[in-house]
Amino acid sequence: FVGNSTYLDDHGPPPQKVLPFPSQVVYNRVGKCGSRTVVLLLRILSEKHGFNLVTSDIHNKTRLTKNEQMELIKNISTAEQPYLFTRHVHFLNFSRFGGDQPVYINIIRDPVNRFLSNYFFRRFGDWRGEQNHMIRTPSMRQEERYLDINVCILENYPECSNPRLFYIIPYFCGQHPRCREPGEWALERAKLNVNENFLLVGILEELEDVLLLLERFLPHYFKDVLSIYKNPEHRKLGNLTVTVKKTVPSPEAIQILYQRMRYEYEFYYYVKEQFHLLKRKFGLKSHIRKPHPRPEFFIPSPLETEEPIDDEEEDDEKWLEDIYKR
Repeated sequence: FVGNSTYLDDHGPPPQKVLPFPSQVVYNRVGKCGSRTVVLLLRILSEKHGFNLVTSDIHNKTRLTKNEQMELIKNISTAEQPYLFTRHVHFLNFSRFGGDQPVYINIIRDPVNRFLSNYFFRRFGDWRGEQNHMIRTPSMRQEERYLDINVCILENYPECSNPRLFYIIPYFCGQHPRCREPGEWALERAKLNVNENFLLVGILEELEDVLLLLERFLPHYFKDVLSIYKNPEHRKLGNLTVTVKKTVPSPEAIQILYQRMRYEYEFYYYVKEQFHLLKRKFGLKSHIRKPHPRPEFFIPSPLETEEPIDDEEEDDEKWLEDIYKR
């Protein structure tokens, strides 16, 4: 044994860097759910804690062909560990292509609020620059830009009806064509993936608690995240990216949205319940509210949550075309 250890001492591989567990994390961020806030924090955290933050410039391609999935999974899997990869992309099953399944994290938001934020952001941008939205959606015609939200919903414009409104679930359901079809199949598969592949899916309305849990579950990535988030310098940035010219649709229009988005709401309430169970388990108290009745039976006034830094706009025309081609 002594000889053997001497041999290893002389010829063995250099000691490997001890990696934290998990050392492969994917944040497949959902559009308009505060992910620019989180990515901004991750940039600061990656420098502070020395992990590899891998971001993507592709914002408008959430659904991939089989070859594109293989290529992306290969690229992610070969990144230097510990890494955190982030991109607007529907759930990818690494093990299907022989890769190690990473740990997933994500954040979602009340579906009507997410939709309204996206609707007005596409048209009018934010306070970062009056012309920002013109650059982002240059091909939008004036009559479309100033289309009244109530008209869009009540007269069933494509932007305000399915499949456009079926938006959050596919991020969790995955790349299967049926994940784009509003229905029970996609909903149940999304829930299953949340249970089996996601370490945490948080709720934007309770972002500080999301950050606290991320710090607890993934300290190598998120240690001190809350103090950075609460730093006045960082808070100042948020004010530049609040979506402008937002108006609240009529109760009738909101009721129609709720009916069209009933699967999105089933998923949202499921995730919220799981999130609150986790919070209780780790001693974080939720504000006690009466549970909502199911969406189709009430007319809510949209929650006015503080807008964290908004996501860059995604152009979703491409996936719409894909649906209509099928």
